[in-house]
Formats: sequence, structure tokens, C-alpha cells
Amino acid sequence: MYAVVGCSNCRALWVVEDRPETTQCPRCRTRHRFERLKVFAEAEAADAAARARGELLAERAEAGEFVEPAAVDADAVGMTEEAFLAASGLDAEEVTAAGDRRGPGEGSRSRRQVVLDALADLEAPTGDDLRAYAAEHGVEAEYVDRALAKLERSGEVTRADGVYRRL
Repeated sequence: MYAVVGCSNCRALWVVEDRPETTQCPRCRTRHRFERLKVFAEAEAADAAARARGELLAERAEAGEFVEPAAVDADAVGMTEEAFLAASGLDAEEVTAAGDRRGPGEGSRSRRQVVLDALADLEAPTGDDLRAYAAEHGVEAEYVDRALAKLERSGEVTRADGVYRRL
């Protein structure tokens, strides 16, 4: 038997197997006596209990109860992506549509990562080569210059005769 229980401190929901004497909240790490916890749903199978938990989280989100995305335990037994997005206040269909609009190979890289990738991909890159590479990937030249200066100061990059090399 599986039960969906809730924390009296942080209001987190999680699935507990059988009826242990105590259980720990996965979010705030508070230890609770099982008999004192509110049981929101019970099921014979773990996946059914996980679905019930996801539905409870979705109901909270629909009721306008905002849940911080960092507070949602995505590793909880059986939480679906849709339930996670709903609990975070996001529309799963909109998120999917946004992902579909992204072109092939257009991963989400930080500007710093673009500069580091340029250093790795280009052979004997000069400042102009790095700025051109970065511009192709939507990073402004001013940022490239600042990033290279920081990387040099931190000792991650060296420049000799105008050519940059990652250390």
C-alpha cells in the first residue's frame, strides 16, 4: 500500500510505502511520525500513488497556489514532466511548443560557454576569430573581450602573439 502524505511545515507532498513509524519530508528534511501526517490519497501501486500526487500538485497550481519551481521535487517517485510543469505554474503545451520552435542544434548555451567553445573549436584563434565565432552564435563582441580578459586574469586562457589558447 502506498500513501500520498503532506508535510505540515512546508506543505510538500510525497509518496510513502507501507506505514512506516516515521518518514522524512524530501523538501525540508523534517522527520514526521506517519500516524500524524495527513494522508491525501492511497493506492495499491506506486505508479498510481505517484499519479495521485501529480494530480494533487496540479490542483494546487490550478487553484492559483504558486509553487516555487525549486521547491518541487522532480525526483519524487513517478512525477511526470506535465505534473512538474503544472506544479511550477507552467503550461506543458506551451513549453513543448517553445521547444519545437527551437531549430536543430540550437541548444541553450551561455555567452561564456560560446566563448569557451570558440576556443576549443577554432585552431589558433585570434581575438577577431573569437568575436566572429561568437557573433555567429548571438554573442556581442564587447562581451567576448570582457570574457577573454577575465579568462586571462583567472589563468584559464593565455595569449601569445595575438593567439588565444585555453590552459
